[in-house]
Amino acid sequence: MSKYSELKKILLEKSTFLITTHVNPDADAIGSEIALAEILYKLGKEYKIINYSETPYYLQFLDGRNEIEKYDYDKHKEFIKNVEVFIALDFNRLNRTIKMESVLKESQSIKICIDHHQDPENFASYYFNGTDYCATGHVLYNFIKETQIVDFDYSIALPLYAAIMTDTGSFRFDRTSSEVHQIVSHLLELGVVPIQVHSEIYDQNKLGKLHLLGQSLLSIKLFGDNDELAVMVIKNEDFDKYETSENDTEGFINIMMSIKSVNVALKFLEVTEGFKVSLRSKGDIPVHQLAQEFGGGGHLNASGIRIRDKVIEDCYQEIVNRALIYAKGEKL
Repeated sequence: MSKYSELKKILLEKSTFLITTHVNPDADAIGSEIALAEILYKLGKEYKIINYSETPYYLQFLDGRNEIEKYDYDKHKEFIKNVEVFIALDFNRLNRTIKMESVLKESQSIKICIDHHQDPENFASYYFNGTDYCATGHVLYNFIKETQIVDFDYSIALPLYAAIMTDTGSFRFDRTSSEVHQIVSHLLELGVVPIQVHSEIYDQNKLGKLHLLGQSLLSIKLFGDNDELAVMVIKNEDFDKYETSENDTEGFINIMMSIKSVNVALKFLEVTEGFKVSLRSKGDIPVHQLAQEFGGGGHLNASGIRIRDKVIEDCYQEIVNRALIYAKGEKL
C-alpha cells in the first residue's frame, strides 16, 4: 500500500479544505498550494487558499484563477472553524502562520502537514514529509504519481516546476538528484518552458530592488581570520528609501555565499515587529542548529531566525559570534 493512500482517501472522502503556507511565501510554498488546489479543483471539492502574507508580485503568475486570499480574521474565522481538512504546505510549525496560528489551533479539522523541513512540531493528524525531498512540490509530485488521484497536466506541472526549480537553486543544491531531473523531464513534457518560468520569477525586477541590492551589498561585513562569515544588514529605512519590501530581498543572501572564503552567511532583516535572520552555509555546516539556538530552524544549509521583542542591535553581536564558530567548522 502506498504511504500516500491515507492522504488520497481524505482528499476523496472529505468535502471542504483549507490550504495555507508560511509567512512571506516563496515559490515552493505558492507553487505547492496551487498544485494542491488544482487537484481539489479537478475532484470538485470546496476549498480556499488563505495566506497570512500577500503573494509576491513575481509569483502571481502561478495563481491563474486568482484564488489565493490574504488572511482576514473576520472574513475567514467561520470557514477555518468549520472546515473539514486543514493542509499546511511547506512549513511544519504553526507559528510560521503568524496571527493565523491561534485560530488554526482551535479548529477541529483534520490537520495535514506536507513539507520537507527538519524538526516538525506535533500539530498535525498526518505528516507527509521528509528532508530527503528537495521541495514540498517534490512531495506532491510523488503523491500524484503514486496514487494517480488525478492526471498530470500543464496546470499541475507549471506550479510544481516552479516549486522544485527554485528550492533546488535552479538545480544546483545538494538534493538535486537524478530523480529530481526525471521529475523535471516529465514536467517539461507536459508543456513547461523553463526560460519562461525563470523569467517570470527572476527577471521581473523593479529598479528599486536593484538599488536596494546595491545598498545591501555595501552593508556586507566579513568576520573571521580567513573571512569565513559574511553578514548583511537591511533596515526598514532602506525599504522606505527604495520603495521596496522584504520580498525584494529574495536571493540576496546567495550573493554572499558566492564569496570564495565564506562558509556561512547571515542576512539581518529589520521588520515591523523585531527582526529576522536568514542563514546559509556550505558543506556540512549545520546552520539549522545555529538557528535553533535562537528559536529558529530549517534545513542543514538554509535556516531562519525570527525575533519579535528585540531590535537587531540587541542580538547582532551574539548571533554573529555564534555564527563564526559554525563558519570555522567547529560545530561539525
